Amino acid sequence: MEAQLERWSARIDQLAAKSQAAGVQPGFDGLIHVDELKVLHAIAKAKLKELMTAKGGAGQIQLEVEMMVAWEELRAAFEKPTS
Repeated sequence: MEAQLERWSARIDQLAAKSQAAGVQPGFDGLIHVDELKVLHAIAKAKLKELMTAKGGAGQIQLEVEMMVAWEELRAAFEKPTS
């Protein structure tokens, strides 16, 4: 999961760089999409860290569910068309 988060981080950086390329005026939807990806990535990364440091117990299952929800939201955001 950590490796995938790193790949997604690099992809977000590439999208952000494209939107700021010289002579290119990014559309509002493109800027919003990059910001959405950054937020979802931060949430997924925080959930993974929280899960990795959890001590187990009843809260562990809840953390796993939250991590999977954050993961799926980020994955879906990458697949969402931006126009």
